[in-house]
Amino acid sequence: MLAIQDLVAARLYSSEEAAIQDAVRILLRERPDLRIGLAIYRYEHENLSLARAAALAGVSWAQMKQILLERGIVPRLGPETMDEAQAEVQALRQYFQEQV
Repeated sequence: MLAIQDLVAARLYSSEEAAIQDAVRILLRERPDLRIGLAIYRYEHENLSLARAAALAGVSWAQMKQILLERGIVPRLGPETMDEAQAEVQALRQYFQEQV
């Protein structure tokens, strides 16, 4: 069986951590359901904004809102501070730049 240490020993990765990070990145890219689940978890537990959760999930703001509603989660709408508003604007800019 392949082990992470084998990837490092073969000098394919500089460390086990680098191999794991790459594997998780690829896993999340290939499994949108996991990205959405992670975004929901972070939205609920880390006070992530709706826009940032949508960007993490790889969906639009409106889609993320609908996903939350379908799962019985009431979205927190609107930023409460200027910093939160700026963070949401930045997350939306990043999302739309990635779509181009």
